[in-house]
Amino acid sequence: MNSVCWHVLGAGSLGSLWATRLARAGLPVRLILRDKARLTAYNAQAGLAFNEKGQRQTFAIPAQTLSADEPIQRLLVACKAYDAERAVAAVAHRLTATADVLLLQNGLGSQDAVAARIPEARCIFVSSTEGAYRDEDWSVMFAGQGSNWLGDTQHDAAPAWLDELKQAGIPHQWTADIAERLWRKLALNCAINPLTVLHQCRNGGLQAHAEQVTALCAELAHVLQRCGQSGAAEGLLDQVQQVIAATAGNYSSMYQDVAQGRRTEIRYLLGHVCATAAAIDCAAPKLNQLRLRLIEHLNARGLPSD
Repeated sequence: MNSVCWHVLGAGSLGSLWATRLARAGLPVRLILRDKARLTAYNAQAGLAFNEKGQRQTFAIPAQTLSADEPIQRLLVACKAYDAERAVAAVAHRLTATADVLLLQNGLGSQDAVAARIPEARCIFVSSTEGAYRDEDWSVMFAGQGSNWLGDTQHDAAPAWLDELKQAGIPHQWTADIAERLWRKLALNCAINPLTVLHQCRNGGLQAHAEQVTALCAELAHVLQRCGQSGAAEGLLDQVQQVIAATAGNYSSMYQDVAQGRRTEIRYLLGHVCATAAAIDCAAPKLNQLRLRLIEHLNARGLPSD
């Protein structure tokens, strides 16, 4: 039986990480790029490069633009949270009646917006702890082992194609409670990323701001408990401290975005937590203050703060 083609929307670090491993396993993959200029730039290369443990391999993965007419049965959406809804809307007409759409976005909020756009498709939410970054255009560096939790808030049954992830060496686990995983990761990001931007430090630098981290985790845990995510709240401070220690030499993704003059995902991280707290009438003064300080910091650098 022929494998279904994996269409990968967004050739950033995680999209490239998935695409190259799927291609390495001999599975059919297509990159979907935003416009003809990007397609021309990609086609001028030999393909997408994958760097792991000092080994570099290049995969000649075919690419197309959003407006191509090939039907899509399985779509991996790997663009930033703020681009996801618009990008999916541009290919919605290409989705088959039984399409599976995997959403690999940071934070919360964008997944529900995408799902509302494509009610016929099966949307699968992914929470990833894998590390990757682009060392140059069309080249991805595998930076850290992790895992990918997949789940569907509408259906419990795991799809049969999870075997293909195993074949591709993509670490994964199906979970009946993906919301808890996504909330937990959101809380970790909110406790670490904004502070690394404001203190201008690597993750390990937050060890010098332990009181601030502790107070923030207490408030995050309170909001999580109030909005029905007590599982995500449990042991949050311990895990945040573990992540800070384990990734001490790393710069957070938000720090890197700001340093490179890129838009951050503040709206889907701190913005989502603060909006949730307000909606359930849960006081979150430290989180709101942190969000305002971060907005000020972004505005001062001429970066969008939404």
